[in-house]
Amino acid sequence: MSPLSGSKRSSVIALALIFFSGGGLLFAQEQPATRISEHVKEIFERAAKAVVKIHGVDEHSEICGTGFFIDPTGTLYTAYTVGGEAGNFSVEFGGKKYPARQLVADVRSGTAMLKVEETTPALPIGKSEQLEVATPVVAIGFPLDLQETPNFGMIAGFDRKYLGRFFSTIHLRVNVPTQRGEAGAPLLNMRGEVVGIIVSSLENNSSCYAVPIEAAEKIRNDFVRFGEARHGWVGVNQLTEAPEPAGGSRARVTQITVGTPASKCGMKEGDVLLQLGQKRICEPEDVFDASFYITAGEMVPITVMRGDKKLTFHVQADLHPVSKNVPMLSDGTEIPTAADANRSIPLKLESEAEHTP
Repeated sequence: MSPLSGSKRSSVIALALIFFSGGGLLFAQEQPATRISEHVKEIFERAAKAVVKIHGVDEHSEICGTGFFIDPTGTLYTAYTVGGEAGNFSVEFGGKKYPARQLVADVRSGTAMLKVEETTPALPIGKSEQLEVATPVVAIGFPLDLQETPNFGMIAGFDRKYLGRFFSTIHLRVNVPTQRGEAGAPLLNMRGEVVGIIVSSLENNSSCYAVPIEAAEKIRNDFVRFGEARHGWVGVNQLTEAPEPAGGSRARVTQITVGTPASKCGMKEGDVLLQLGQKRICEPEDVFDASFYITAGEMVPITVMRGDKKLTFHVQADLHPVSKNVPMLSDGTEIPTAADANRSIPLKLESEAEHTP
């Protein structure tokens, strides 16, 4: 057989280079996927020890869900749908079953706290504020009454409302499919820290909503200090979108309920709200999330723009009307029932101004 000519030899060498470089590219693509899989496995093996299966009984039937320990004394978080309205709780972890009692159930945040009288493992707490769209996350739950199961996905959005209904605080929309039994599961970042609690699934169980871990921590702090959740309220009852921003915000106050902390501190209709508590306000809907983190009885800083002046007031927050369980406010605004209290009422939003970016 005659040796290859120069042109043929060059073609063979080029083809070989393409083949081997393509294989190298495929190998390079497989490596990150393998590392991610190993990382998720590591998180699961480390965190699963503190994730538990919860059993309870409500007025209709037995319930089964997921929870997770957040301190070594047996305190655990779960979803309100699991630990909120049931009783006779028991918790399974470490191959054993233990009785549990309810500490607090908060319908506005969608969370509940239970406790077992045992020394337990605990998950570290992270910060949901560090998440972005497409940030990878891991969930660990007990789907369909099976064993603890890892689930890998990513953050899809940060929603204030769903199907026209406002949440009490921003919810994390997560591209993680969920099944019955996974309510209350921890949502973990890639460091294995809890950044959210799964509270509901979306259509076809293809994704889910999780409340930020800061929302549950707010409720826990209230419980430690007062023995209950203390949702605060300052009385800013209605906002509209201003035609032009002032101080970087378009949230214009159009109604303040008479006799509330906001009315007593000197705020006026027409003020543009810049900050409420520790949260910056840029548009009317920001007030929902900011209001959730107010604790009744605390002094709350409120910054507004009034014309060309920036003013800061310090008001003592009142107890939220929903917490008082009264049928309506002094101005006649109706208070929704507890089942509807996840909305941050009685704040109203209206859009009077049309504008383009």
